[in-house]
Amino acid sequence: MKLCSNCLIPSTRPDQSFNDKNVCNACLSFKEKDEINWDKKIQELKTIIKENKTDDKKWNCVIPSSGGKDSTYQAIRAKELGLNPVLVTATTCDLSVLGKKNIENLKSLGFDTIEINPNPKVRAKLNKLCLQEIGDISWPEHVSIFTAPIRFALNYKIPIILWGENPQFEYGGPKSKTYSHILDRAWLEEFGGLLGLRVTDLLENYNFNESELYPYKYPTNEELNHFKVTGLFLGHYERWDNLKNAKIAQQNGFSGFGKPIENGYFDFEKLDNYQHGIHDYFKYLKYGFGRATDQLSLLLRRKLISRKEAIELVNKYEGKFPSSYLGKPLKEILGKINLSLEDFVKICDKFTNKKIFKCNQGGKLIKDSEGNLIKLNFKN
Repeated sequence: MKLCSNCLIPSTRPDQSFNDKNVCNACLSFKEKDEINWDKKIQELKTIIKENKTDDKKWNCVIPSSGGKDSTYQAIRAKELGLNPVLVTATTCDLSVLGKKNIENLKSLGFDTIEINPNPKVRAKLNKLCLQEIGDISWPEHVSIFTAPIRFALNYKIPIILWGENPQFEYGGPKSKTYSHILDRAWLEEFGGLLGLRVTDLLENYNFNESELYPYKYPTNEELNHFKVTGLFLGHYERWDNLKNAKIAQQNGFSGFGKPIENGYFDFEKLDNYQHGIHDYFKYLKYGFGRATDQLSLLLRRKLISRKEAIELVNKYEGKFPSSYLGKPLKEILGKINLSLEDFVKICDKFTNKKIFKCNQGGKLIKDSEGNLIKLNFKN
């Protein structure tokens, strides 16, 4: 395990690559932004909008929205670009009080909004199953945020879906996908958080039926051929900046947590779902880093913090057992999916990468008095 020489992203992150100076591809992409003609890019977007935009009296753009800082910015930007957007929210698995407040804020700003709530009993079963089988409690949420907007756009014949950043450009990924500007089925299947588990697997092996899983199914090619919907990454056409997005969102009524969120550093990300803490913790178990690393690396690329201070903050905030999230106790969060704390710990141990964390001679993970793992020392 090695860290980028510029930020703190480790080599254990999937699809991460490094150059001969040990700089990760996310940092290289960030530098490349200085060489991009953004004026030309935004004109390209305006041309696409002009070619695809339908009657202004109708919705002509879908904004996939969680009520978060980025989708708040996207909605505002869509109107600036002359679009008449409808905000489509595939609600989260365990909606937080703060998440609900930010969704209501978007309504108060004057946007048309639609909330799609998949069957909560089915979703709870999926949460538990996916945590047990692939170590990801958020599988149903991460799939439905991609499927709900495209289904809505098809049903209402809305030609454009305006997504946010291209994650492969912002955070690192295969070079061939770095400059992708379209989110389609191929992108979803490679990068949409399926983790090798597909709807067909659930139907064949886990006793779900077609109607229960309809919200998680991407439209068929036959459905897609009935009406052309283009999903565009806004971050391909303008210089994407999480910090700028947060500032603009806050100026328009968006609420943060007021202090660093558990296992993170920022107070304005991952506010809508009480299960986010579990999802981020499993990322730490599998790859040895979490949300604080991502966030502080973002600051390092912008030279807003020293490397020494960033490392100190990662050590302070990251990797703690998720005993609560946004102030809600873990037992309550697990209770919603009928999972005991004892069984949760067993699942955690099952997915922990023992090449990254200390074990005793018998191969059992070593933990401190609060249940936190102890990471091995790596020279970087």
